[in-house]
Amino acid sequence: METQMFLKFIFFSSTLFLLCAFATATDVQYCNKKADYDVEVKGVEIIPNPVTRGQPATFSIAATTGQELSGGKIIIDVSYFGWHIHSETHDLCGETTCPISIGDFVIAHSQVLPGYTPPGSYTLKMRIYDGGKHELSCITFGFDIGVGSSSSSSIADS
Repeated sequence: METQMFLKFIFFSSTLFLLCAFATATDVQYCNKKADYDVEVKGVEIIPNPVTRGQPATFSIAATTGQELSGGKIIIDVSYFGWHIHSETHDLCGETTCPISIGDFVIAHSQVLPGYTPPGSYTLKMRIYDGGKHELSCITFGFDIGVGSSSSSSIADS
């Protein structure tokens, strides 16, 4: 009995931690505030935040869907101070497990930004499409790239 209570407590605590993490994560806006998207984004978590040049960064998007999804694509556009600077396309099933069942799921993408990436504030626009090229969701959110060096040495090491 005590073991079951302990396991329930661990499960509840873990779930609460994840919900709090996404609730306090990056502010997300829908591209079209009037649209009724098939995929609802609940939150975005960026680790580390701010992103460090030359080091891995992971973007995790918590979402929910009312329909099963067997595939699709994600299109990402990045802007720096309002200027479009980068686009990339990813297979939806390469960023999450497919098929996606009705309910909650997470899209996770890790990437190392080049060491020469300028520090500052960026805006990411992410569009999700199903296999039939129907737009399932479109969100934008900001993220920062820190001024820290991508090298492991510091002035104190000199």
